[in-house]
Amino acid sequence: MELIDDDGNLFGAVNVIDALVVLLVLAVVIAGAALVFGGDDAPEPDTQTTYATLDMGTQPAYIVDAINEGDTYEPDGSSSATITDVHLTPRGNDIGVTLRVALEGEANDGTLTYGNAPPRLGRTLAIETSRYQVEGQIRAVGNSDALTTGERRVIIRDTLDAETASAVTPGDEIRLAGRTVATIDDVATYATNTSGQTRLLAETTLATHREDGYTRFGGVPLQRGQSLTLPADDYTIEGDVERTNGDGLGETATRNVTLRMTDVREDTADSIEPGMIEGPANDPVAELTDVDTEPSLIIATGDDGSVNVVDHPIDRDVTITAQFQVRETATGVLFKGDQLRGGTTITLDLGTRVIEVEVVGVSR
Repeated sequence: MELIDDDGNLFGAVNVIDALVVLLVLAVVIAGAALVFGGDDAPEPDTQTTYATLDMGTQPAYIVDAINEGDTYEPDGSSSATITDVHLTPRGNDIGVTLRVALEGEANDGTLTYGNAPPRLGRTLAIETSRYQVEGQIRAVGNSDALTTGERRVIIRDTLDAETASAVTPGDEIRLAGRTVATIDDVATYATNTSGQTRLLAETTLATHREDGYTRFGGVPLQRGQSLTLPADDYTIEGDVERTNGDGLGETATRNVTLRMTDVREDTADSIEPGMIEGPANDPVAELTDVDTEPSLIIATGDDGSVNVVDHPIDRDVTITAQFQVRETATGVLFKGDQLRGGTTITLDLGTRVIEVEVVGVSR
């Protein structure tokens, strides 16, 4: 049988023109069905996740209370940020906030794009939820979903009124938005030469985080002399870091100390007696055990021009032997928080008299 006969029929049955029309219609139908029902989905764009540390600066407490791990934000249809870690520190009257966030976005040539740009250091990112809106700068980028945190034991020095100082107790926690940021481990208080004022030394464990090779608290590297604010429920410590070496306040011990006062008035010298103490009677930080008073010496010129060493008619030199309660640390012996060594001047509050004396010698 011929493929096309003399009448132009395909296989002697179908007209060639009609067959071509049918094939055209079928092609159109198939193309339309593909358009309506779709073919293979377009390939999904490559996505990538990285983690960034955001310094959110200081925020008021009502904002900090709303920030939590798991909060998410989508700046556009192809990017998202999820909070994975939160670190808080007191900064003045507000709260310093540092966040670790997971940034997800499209990857172009191996580079993540978040919100139409790479997550560069220094770039400002916003976090917006139904409850709050904040923004901060990228300080670090890496593969960990958590901040590098730790603890550092420091000694903080402050001067408080006596009632406030007495409220500072070992075991006290400083909490921000329900998170413990510091714990008071030990406390020592001492009288000062200002009436009603007490020197406080607080051994404190701080919740820190590490960034750029530095251990940080309060948004800055933790170091001696740094000012810190620790707002507890019943008091606020606004002091300076005395030590950061983790030695603590030291072991309590006693030392015999020789003290000297020169050129003091006779009535002052006569008012200093053995048995006088500084501190509570049942646990004094200093107790005078012996007092020796003698006239101060002066150089006088006689009528004949001679030079003589004679007793001063009013002034006295006083030598005192005392027993001090001290703290032994790796850096030395401390009395009321200061190094106890010969040649230094210290103040003793003896109740009825406040005196300044020079340390002559220290012995066990």
